[in-house]
Amino acid sequence: MVPHRVQEPLAPQAEKSYVAGMELLLWILAVILVVSGIVALFRGAILWGIVLIIVGLLVGPGGISVFS
Repeated sequence: MVPHRVQEPLAPQAEKSYVAGMELLLWILAVILVVSGIVALFRGAILWGIVLIIVGLLVGPGGISVFS
């Protein structure tokens, strides 16, 4: 039987860096979704464009979290 490794908690500075990286990643994802939604609106896919914009706004900074 292989023993399970216990993950060490991150140092405070590493944890801040990790959180900042995740926030940046979510912000970039939100921008991509909103821009894709705007492009979809101009191409005539009204419903798809609205859905992409709403999801982008929910994912981005100030959006909602499924964990809280």
